[in-house]
Parts: sequence; C-alpha cells; structure tokens
Amino acid sequence: MTLGYGLISGIIFGIFLQKAQVLRYDKQVGAMRFIDMTIFKFMLSSIIVSAIGLYLLKDFGLIKLSVKGTSIGAQLVGGSLFGIGWGLLGYCPGTAVGALGEGRLDAFWGILGMLLGAALYAEAYPFMKTKIIPLGSYGKLTLPQALGVNHWLVIVIFAIIVLAMFYLFEKKKV
Repeated sequence: MTLGYGLISGIIFGIFLQKAQVLRYDKQVGAMRFIDMTIFKFMLSSIIVSAIGLYLLKDFGLIKLSVKGTSIGAQLVGGSLFGIGWGLLGYCPGTAVGALGEGRLDAFWGILGMLLGAALYAEAYPFMKTKIIPLGSYGKLTLPQALGVNHWLVIVIFAIIVLAMFYLFEKKKV
C-alpha cells in the first residue's frame, strides 16, 4: 500500500511539475540565471505546503518524522555535485524524469549520469562515511530544535518571508 501511495503522489507531483512548466529547459536556465523565478516559486510553495501538511500530521499523531543526520561536509559535497549537474544538464533529478516523460530525450542522458553518479557514490561511500560525512556532523537536528522554538513559529516566519519574496518577484516581473 505504501508503494501505491508513493506512485499516486509521484504522478500528482509530476502533473504539477508539468502544469507549472518547470520541466521546460528555458525555465531551468532562467532559474539558474535568476531571470525567471517560476521554479523557485514552485519549490518554495511546495516546501510550505509540505511543511504544513507534515507537521499537522505529526501534531495529530498520525505520522512520526524520521529526521536524517545533519552533516555540513556531506551537504557541501552533495550540493556542489547537484548544482554542477543541474548547470550542465539544465534539469534537476525530478524535472529530468518529468522532461523524459514529456519526450525530451536530452533528459535521458542526465538520468543515465545520475545513475552512474549513484553507482560511484556507492563505491565511494566507505570513504565518504569516514572522511566527509563526519565533517560538521550535528546529528538528527531540525531548524526548530536548533533555534529552540516551536516548529509552527519557523513555518509561519518562513511562509511570511516566502510571500514577501513572491511579492518582489511579481513586482520585478520575474
């Protein structure tokens, strides 16, 4: 049943990606050049909706969050590789799969690169586990825990900041 929920939510998310036009190469490049904020608006909206939904489910006792450990070293390496791949390909992993689904064959090569990268990571994992992941390791820590505040305060402040950004994006027509 869990796989079914994942499949259904993945299909719905893919429809949203397609409807928001974030699968288009020009939108991806526009985001990297900071001249088209469509992708940022989509991502930030998704984060806010997800945060509200997940924390409501958590507060009602319907789910238990499984927080991954925080590692600055891993974030720097992974984020750099993600950014380089996005810049070279013009798609992030989710949009590459969606673009392939729309028939864009250039995304196929990116997906092959992602699979190759996953295989290389699996081979490099013993090194990563001992040398990179421990760098800046803070354990299983969330932003509200780090700040010592209720999660709803963080969500509300983040939502206000995002809405202000949306206002500025619309004002600048980006």
